[in-house]
Amino acid sequence: MEVLTDFPERIVPGKKVYTGEGHTPRTFRSVRSMNQGALVAFEGFDSPESAGELRNQMVYVRTDELPELPDGEYYHHQLLGLTVVDQDGKSLGQLMEILQTGANDVYIIKSPEGVEQLLPATNEVILKVDLNQNIIQVKPPEWE
Repeated sequence: MEVLTDFPERIVPGKKVYTGEGHTPRTFRSVRSMNQGALVAFEGFDSPESAGELRNQMVYVRTDELPELPDGEYYHHQLLGLTVVDQDGKSLGQLMEILQTGANDVYIIKSPEGVEQLLPATNEVILKVDLNQNIIQVKPPEWE
């Protein structure tokens, strides 16, 4: 299994997860680290052939089971879809996608007119995230 989580220590035997688009409940029977991923076995599957139906399926966890993050840190799913406003409160659009780069994340903001704007997710640009009001306040960089 390719491991995409920031919390690989949570992939343990007995952990309940959900597979595929139907979010079918499954439980890890065994887990072993392997290269960049993990070799896993699910309860109810006794051979690699029987587990074939799980090939190329995403494995999900419930959002209410996610670990708490420190103040000022957010999961991507919490940010996607939020309205992005500038420091004067003018709407720039919605956060549609987050690109993970080596230095910092880059937010792709789409205006109501369909124009995309890329913003680096740095402390200088991201001024405030308010999940209660569903907004991200930013100070867009001035490109020279």
